[in-house]
Amino acid sequence: MKKTGILMIIVAMVFSAGFAFAEWKPKRPITLIVPWAAGGATDQTARILAGEMEKVLGQKIPIVNQPGGSGSIGMKNAFEAKHDGYTWTSNADGSVITYQVLDLLPNISHKDWIHYYAMMTAPVIAVPYDSKIKTIDDLVAEFKARPGQVKVASAGVGAGGHLAAETFRKATGIEYNHIPYKGGYPAVVSAVKGETEVVMQLSMEVADMLRAKKLRALANMSTQSLFIDGYGEVPPIMQFIPNHAPLQYLFGLYIPKGIPPEVEEAINKAFDVAAASDSIKRLAKDKASAVVNYKGEEALKLSETTGNNVNCILQEIGIAKKDPKAFGFTCK
Repeated sequence: MKKTGILMIIVAMVFSAGFAFAEWKPKRPITLIVPWAAGGATDQTARILAGEMEKVLGQKIPIVNQPGGSGSIGMKNAFEAKHDGYTWTSNADGSVITYQVLDLLPNISHKDWIHYYAMMTAPVIAVPYDSKIKTIDDLVAEFKARPGQVKVASAGVGAGGHLAAETFRKATGIEYNHIPYKGGYPAVVSAVKGETEVVMQLSMEVADMLRAKKLRALANMSTQSLFIDGYGEVPPIMQFIPNHAPLQYLFGLYIPKGIPPEVEEAINKAFDVAAASDSIKRLAKDKASAVVNYKGEEALKLSETTGNNVNCILQEIGIAKKDPKAFGFTCK
């Protein structure tokens, strides 16, 4: 009887474990909120990942664009939905880690999300193709000739292009007129149309306009040259301004913590497939970006490294509403 009882217990444990680790398959479509306008780096990355992850999870993942608040409005809506794995959002690390410091999401920390990054991209300093500004030296001279007047477009306050402009300002001592838009694509288009004079958005967002000779690239903010198919080489800004700090961003998905373990495991597997797909590799090649696969704690730590840099810049220029140290960021 004792052997029979022990056997029954073992069978019951195995049976229970089978249910505990059963593969999760969504029973309805998953909503992916993109908190920026369509066409920007976040939107492009999200659409590729969603399309590839649909194939693994067996459900549609429709995109819902909810721009506003420098990306914070859509993030808030995603976080306030039920934490069951059916509502995701997408963004860049350089935006998400600023929301508490900017008091845009005072009660939602970057640590409250599971981070998934598939794309790394750097800001590109670009001007309209027919602009009289042809080089970085020309650009610095223009800023100094018209202090606080040169219009620089960005995706929004605290967004990648804004922080790029601030990094440039810190390195050169110039002043500029910041014109924020609701997303990277509108910011780029504003420069193409001549509404603004400079844009420092990401390589993903400017690549097509560079190929079409609507914009001219002066430099990129990574430590290496960017090679854009159909356009050519874009040198690193340090080649012209040696003291300029490097800047690059990670793009991907964010899912609120607290989802069931089996749901997180299934999403992890689907993300791995998507991050290794030919579609994401093509996007990276087309947009002069790099494919990566960071998730969980590794991704969180990388985002916090970016946070130490950008949040301290925001504090220095007086935009930060709260002390970065209150949220675990360190300023050197």
